[in-house]
Amino acid sequence: MGVTGRLFGREMPANADRRPMEGQPGSARGRERVVFETDRHIIVGDMTLPREGYQSRFSDAINRGEVAFISLVDVEISPQGGGQAERRDFAVLAKSHVRLAYPLGGG
Repeated sequence: MGVTGRLFGREMPANADRRPMEGQPGSARGRERVVFETDRHIIVGDMTLPREGYQSRFSDAINRGEVAFISLVDVEISPQGGGQAERRDFAVLAKSHVRLAYPLGGG
């Protein structure tokens, strides 16, 4: 296995995946701002979805049976009854806690 560079102080193998990361220019994925409501919180964040094709719709992505958690970035978590919202760069939400889910902006 050849080495072509270093990443985080480690050598990168020549066969490493060099596709653009999600949300980056040239990526086949995009972000959609979404809202999830649980019994205790309202969670707003960006969900990464394919731009087109399989699972490009919000409903397709959240209804995947083999996925128990939903990854979100740029997250705002607010208590259901009001109060101070918390911001997080990244959060993972258990689908079993979701009572209502929708894309922000009605998409």
